[in-house]
Amino acid sequence: MDETEGEGAAPQGLEAVFRRLIGTTGPISVAHYMAEANAHYYNRADPLGTTGDFITAPEISQMFGEMIGLWLADQWQQAGKPALCHYVEFGPGRGTLAADALRAMEQFGFRPKVHLIEGSTALRMAQKLSVPGATWHDGLDGVPREGPLLIVANEFLDALPVRQIVRTENGWRERVVVHNGERFLPVAGARPMDSVVPAELADSPEGTILESSPAAAGMAYEIAARLKAQGGAALFIDYGYAEPRTGSTLQAVRAHRKVDPFADPGLADLTALVDFPQLKRIALAGDVDCHGPVGQGDWLMALGIAQRAAVLAKGQPAKANEIMTALDRLVSPEQMGTLFKVIAYRGPGWPVGAGFGGAF
Repeated sequence: MDETEGEGAAPQGLEAVFRRLIGTTGPISVAHYMAEANAHYYNRADPLGTTGDFITAPEISQMFGEMIGLWLADQWQQAGKPALCHYVEFGPGRGTLAADALRAMEQFGFRPKVHLIEGSTALRMAQKLSVPGATWHDGLDGVPREGPLLIVANEFLDALPVRQIVRTENGWRERVVVHNGERFLPVAGARPMDSVVPAELADSPEGTILESSPAAAGMAYEIAARLKAQGGAALFIDYGYAEPRTGSTLQAVRAHRKVDPFADPGLADLTALVDFPQLKRIALAGDVDCHGPVGQGDWLMALGIAQRAAVLAKGQPAKANEIMTALDRLVSPEQMGTLFKVIAYRGPGWPVGAGFGGAF
């Protein structure tokens, strides 16, 4: 609902679309709700930064992107410095991470072709200012199939839609979204889902919710297949869980605060925790090696972010406190250091990356 609407006003925007759809065809799945809400949200405006709804790691400090660039340059060097190599980033935000990473790579003589996968018109405009030499795509299909790929997905998988199923007295049912005349809310739908529940969870207590992301799985399978065929490596950095779990993790952030994910669809960023065990299973099925997940803090420290912070602080004494605060936010277990995790895929013959036990 538009923030300027008064009480009793006719619904507008995506709320009106959802209400008409539900009224005409019945409840919609949580995955459908999340997908449409996020598509609407990211096409409205730039959601990042202090004036937006949330801040991602690249916006906190240039050091984050620089460490990723260092990791990618090291991969390229250990792989024999292939002449043709593609940097591919999913959901690049404003292009801040790409700009910082590419600057770090260039110090090693590494200048890959740059491909940004972005569906938001507003964010593409911002990216063109940060990474003017890039090529934009709607998906990985548009990226050339010759030459190894170095892929980065930072806080991308968490925004992909999740399917939820819930245990009821009548068995497992898909969780759907309805409108009760006042608001949207999730309820158990009529569609039986018992056949997709793992045997060890089939007899879970009533009310148990299982969550999965077919969209994230499909993307991971596609990346694994491309790495197997072309070589290269992929980094997934996101907040998620390292061991299987139950329960809904769907949340919404607006103006840097958590809000009801079923209120004002399209006006808040909807995310869910990433299933890292699923990413590992997909790598195994796709015949590519997988390393991690490891905590973001440990990974960044292994790459030398503390030393980089010291250099930056020495060169900019007036900003030393700001630099060290940013470092703490990125690596501290109480901040992003533990909840955010890093996992890597690598194609045949490519090295084990730094931070995962590989040489650096």
